[in-house]
Amino acid sequence: MSSQTKACLYALATALMWSTVATAFKLTLDYLDPWQMVFWSVLTSTLLLGGFVLAQGKWSLLIQQARNHFRLYILLGFLNPFLYHIVLFGGYDLLPAQQAQALNYSWPLALTLLAVPLLGNKLSFKDGVCCLVAYLGVVIISTRGELQKLNFDSPQGVILMLSSTLVWALYWILNAKNEGDSQTGLLLCFLFGLPWITVAVFWQSSVWPIPLEGLTGALYIGLIEMGLAYIFWLKALKLAENTSIISNISYLSPFLSLIFIANFLNESIHLSTYTGLVMIVTSVVFQQKKPKTEKPPQAQLMSNN
Repeated sequence: MSSQTKACLYALATALMWSTVATAFKLTLDYLDPWQMVFWSVLTSTLLLGGFVLAQGKWSLLIQQARNHFRLYILLGFLNPFLYHIVLFGGYDLLPAQQAQALNYSWPLALTLLAVPLLGNKLSFKDGVCCLVAYLGVVIISTRGELQKLNFDSPQGVILMLSSTLVWALYWILNAKNEGDSQTGLLLCFLFGLPWITVAVFWQSSVWPIPLEGLTGALYIGLIEMGLAYIFWLKALKLAENTSIISNISYLSPFLSLIFIANFLNESIHLSTYTGLVMIVTSVVFQQKKPKTEKPPQAQLMSNN
């Protein structure tokens, strides 16, 4: 089996895992508040990632990277897993799953926009058109296609979801400057993020008691969305000979996600959701289209973790 084939299999597995998390978020939010959900899922993921790193004998590397980039990891840990997931879960708590997950996939466009002031990048005509089309898709999804009325299901939920894309994009921009082992760096982000989350959950909510259903959902999110999906995605990028294919495979997940949402949450998927999602994903793929020898921005940032 070729390296590229293995990379595609890892990417497909990642896309399948990502496609289940929107449903898992909504089901778990029936039993936990966003603060509890972040705490238990991040704790689970930290233990999982720690096991992977230690099993590979990277303990000394973990300490070295923490010492070399201590201040950076404090900031990165605050952004992700803490702030990103608090805002993300808050958005999911207020919006139908189909809307929340579709809006979340506009983050590469947020990355493009943030790169202008933060990295000094120029916004090309193609970038501008892609952003306009994608965010028109966001409006279509948020208003269920009623553009004239601009009647949002939850304006606060939409703001939270779009804010989460900005936090996620900022995290990757800062993380791109961080040299070192990818899995070790990811674990450090979670180790430095856990204190933020612990303080927040005791301040805003409580750790225990919680329903068993809620704990099970949080464990699933920690193992899949924050753990194995990250590991598989980094493995796919490491093995890939053509990262453009890998990046495009990841955009199967929002469409697969709608299948889970319809069947497990009994949400009736609106035509506006499909329309807006196609506009967002098409814009992202077109905007990231580069020469074959050049990595698309999303893959480049993630592989430089």
